[in-house]
Parts: sequence; C-alpha cells; structure tokens
Amino acid sequence: MANSIALNSIRYITIDFVGSVLYWPIWWYSKGLWKILIFCLTRIQKIEARLGLKIWLKNIFTPMFGQYDLESRLISFFVRLSQIIIKLIILILGFLLMILIFLLYLILPLIIIYQIGLNFSSLFQ
Repeated sequence: MANSIALNSIRYITIDFVGSVLYWPIWWYSKGLWKILIFCLTRIQKIEARLGLKIWLKNIFTPMFGQYDLESRLISFFVRLSQIIIKLIILILGFLLMILIFLLYLILPLIIIYQIGLNFSSLFQ
C-alpha cells in the first residue's frame, strides 16, 4: 500500500510539474499578458488622476484668485499653461515607462531562454 501511495505521489508530482512547465508559456502570453496590460493601463489612469491634468485643461482660461483684469488673466493663463506642460511631460514619461514595462514583460522569457541556452552550451566546451 505504501509503495502505491509513493508511486502515485511521484507520478502526480511529475505530471503536475511537467504540466506546469508546458502551460507556463501559454499562460505568460495569454492571461499573464492580459494582466500586465490591465496593470499598465490602470497605472497610467492613476498617474493622470494624481496629476489632475483634465482639471487644469478645463480651467486654463479661468482667472486665478477671482481677478478679471487683463494682466491677471494673462498671468493666470501662462501659469496654468506652464503647469499643464510640466504635468503633460510627467504623464508622457509615465506612459513611456509603462510601455517599457510591457515590452520587457513580452521579451523576458526570450531573454531567459537565451541565457539558459548560452550557459548550458558553455558547460560542454
């Protein structure tokens, strides 16, 4: 009986391990890819919400401090314009970082396989 349990355990672990290894690339480029895409998109939305770029764009022509004379309107416009430009640059940098993370996710298994092959071939030289 113990031999049967041990044999079944070894068989189950082997099949589970082989199944996991074979399923890993399928998961990485299907469900995993979808998860990293959702992660990147929500992170970009959070960056935009934290910067409040839409609010700055909506109020670009609204004078600050309730001053409606020409000088105050011009000062308010250029102050807000500079803030919008800075926030837009930060948003673009965050967007580029998320694209870099997504592309790194795509090519990481290829890099790992290449490194394994490179190191494995150096064992026999």
